[in-house]
Amino acid sequence: MTKTNNEIKVKKSVELKTDMPNRVLIKPLISEKGAHLATENKYQFQVGEKATKTTVKKAVGMIYGIKPVAVNIVNTEDKQVKFRGRPGLKYGFKKAIVTLPKGNTINVYEGV
Repeated sequence: MTKTNNEIKVKKSVELKTDMPNRVLIKPLISEKGAHLATENKYQFQVGEKATKTTVKKAVGMIYGIKPVAVNIVNTEDKQVKFRGRPGLKYGFKKAIVTLPKGNTINVYEGV
C-alpha cells in the first residue's frame, strides 16, 4: 500500500542538536536595562538569526542547567549612524529575554 503526497506530511522545524547550543546563544547582553531586568530574574541574550523560543529554552537549559519559565524574542532594526562624519550602518540583531523561575540566577556579570 503506497501513501500519496497528501497523506505524508513532514513538519520541518529547527531542531537543537546536543552539541550546538553555542550557535543559538551567541552572548549575553550587558547594559543598564539588562541589569535592571536581572533583578526581576530576566536575562538578555543575543541569539542566532534562526533561533526560536523553543531552541532558546533548550540552549539555556543545556548551558546553565536551568529551565526558563518564559522566553521573549525581539528583532532589533538596523540604525543609521555617523562615524567620523561619514554615514554608516549599525546592523540589527535578534535578542531573547529569558525569564527564570524565582530563586534561580545566572552569573553573566562575573567578568565585567
